[in-house]
This record gives sequence, structure tokens and C-alpha cells, in this order.
Amino acid sequence: MRIVTRPDFDGIVCAILILEAEAESPSVKWVSPGDMQNGNVDIFQGDIIANLPYHPNCSLWFDHHFSNRIRHKTKGLFDIAPSAAGLVLKYYQNRLQKDFTDLVAETDKIDSANLSINEILTPEKYPYILLSMTIQDQNPAEEPYWKRVIDLLRHKNIEAVMADTEVMQRAKTVVHENATYQALLEKHTRLFKKVAFSDFRELDSLPYGNRFLVYSMFPECVVSVKTGFEDSRKEKVVVKVGHSILNKNCRVNVGQMLSYFGGGGHKGAGACIFPVEKSDEYLPRIIDILEKNEPEGSIVVKISRRSQDRRGKHDRRKTSPGTTPEGVPDRRQTERRNRQEQRKGWKQSNTWKCIKITL
Repeated sequence: MRIVTRPDFDGIVCAILILEAEAESPSVKWVSPGDMQNGNVDIFQGDIIANLPYHPNCSLWFDHHFSNRIRHKTKGLFDIAPSAAGLVLKYYQNRLQKDFTDLVAETDKIDSANLSINEILTPEKYPYILLSMTIQDQNPAEEPYWKRVIDLLRHKNIEAVMADTEVMQRAKTVVHENATYQALLEKHTRLFKKVAFSDFRELDSLPYGNRFLVYSMFPECVVSVKTGFEDSRKEKVVVKVGHSILNKNCRVNVGQMLSYFGGGGHKGAGACIFPVEKSDEYLPRIIDILEKNEPEGSIVVKISRRSQDRRGKHDRRKTSPGTTPEGVPDRRQTERRNRQEQRKGWKQSNTWKCIKITL
């Protein structure tokens, strides 16, 4: 048995709850959502997945991301909720000997970005928020620290956790990084209508810092887009999108939108990673969608509208697009339809070209 989760604060709290509830004391395997989506993770019978996309081999699955919904029933719990940890607590509540209500409540607040302006500007005054900011680097070399935080939160109160020597040093680093990050935001952020676009591709990799700070610096924005290289090799680009937690007027479902670019997430926040050569295509498309600020479901409608229209015509002929009248798949029709979609579909809208984004 293993716990398979991601290395963020929600994933760490999920691991804590499962470790407390399961008698076998499973090990923890840390993976990224992208690796799960791309099939790069081996999952076995007995594994418990939390805060990650579903895998059919697992025994239990807990998640709350909009883009990870599945149609069939499975063991565990899925719901659109503030955190995955809250779902794990609900599932295991009768098997836990300790009270983790406060820890999960803080996790709900952090993962759903339900923060006040004071919590954004001075996270050092709020121990759970500051602790969560020490867990941002998904480098596997950080695994000993993730395990340390799990052990501390399982056996000590938050005051004792923050007094730990390593946690204290990392917290000081976070405060310094936040000050540096504010200067980087001022230098690299532009507004496209009400979209705050922070382009860090001049740097070797994405800088770390308070992800909510941009909303206080650009209060007119309703959504932020942060992009930069995944690492110093500059082969892949990371894009992180989030609704403003102060100006709550963004109507785009971020997780749904980013699922079309190889990523996913919640309605209000998400991320994707793609090869650098796709940047000039993908970034303007993402910003264009956010500028239009159309309500939930509009993206799906736009992408599928032409195929739905054609499907209606075929339905009247009692057949399906891409098939012969006998219902046998027709490869030539399918290839022709795909070429037409590329030429005429929403994905090739000329409106992208009005936004110039260069390295």
C-alpha cells in the first residue's frame, strides 16, 4: 500500500490523514499531476491516490479538481470542494483518533485561496499560510522536508511546528522571497484588459513567491496568468492561471480551459505545461479566452460547435460523422473532418493575433 499524492500543502495534509487512519502505515510517493495525466506513474492495487487525477489501478481515490472528474463510480470520494484533505477527512473521520478539524479548515482556506487582504500582504502573521508557502518547490530533492512537515504536523501543534529549526529557516527564506517576488511582478507584469499577465521567460525558471500578491498589486485584474520556463533547460513552459481572490468577477472555468492545453485544475485555478515551441500559439489563446471572460461551458461549446452541427446533419441521415452509411469508420472522412476543424474551428481564431507575446 502506498499514498500517492502531490507535494503541496493539500497533498501533505491528505498524507497525514491517511497515515493516521490506515493501520499499515503506507509509504508516500510524490508525483506531479502532469505525470499522472501522461501515464508516467505506475499505480498498483492497494495504492491510495489523493489530490491527483484518477488511475484505474488504485484502491481508493480522493480528489476535488474540476478537470479530474470521472463518469463512473469508484472507491474513495470525489467532490468539487475547497480541498482534497477535506474529502479525506470526511471519508476517514470515524477512524481518526486525533482531531484534525483545524488543520483541514486551514487547508480549505489555503487551497481555495479564501484569504483576506491582510493574509495576502503579511503571511508571516498567519502560521499555516506561511508554512504552506515553504512547500512550493516540487523538486524531488525536497522530499525529506515534505516528510519532516508530515511528522511535525502529526505529532505537534502549529506553534511547535513553526519553532522547528528547519521550518523557521525556510519561513525566513519565504519572507525574503516574497519581497523579491514583488519587485519581479512589478517588472514583468502587463495588463490585457483585466488579465494580469506575468511573463517570467526572461528568467531561467519560474520564481517563487506569494501567489496572491499580484491581486493586491493589480486590483483591477480579475484573473492572473503567470508563465515561465520549467527549468534552466528552457524546453518546456509552465502556465499558472488563477481567479483574483479580491476582484471576483472572472467567469472562465480555469480547470476546464487548461484541460485543452494539456493541464487542468479547479474552476478558479489551474496549471499546464507544454513544449516551448507551442508558446506563441497557446499563450495568446489562453489570454484571448480570459479577456473575453465568457461564462462556464462557453469554451466547450466553441470547441465542439462545428462537430456538433455536422453531427446533427449525419443524425438526420441515421449515421455518424466519420462513418459509412453502414456505421463502419471511414478513415478518409475522419481525416477530412479534422483538416476542416483545423482550418475553421474555434482553435484557429484570428483574434489570437491581436496579442503580441514574444520572448
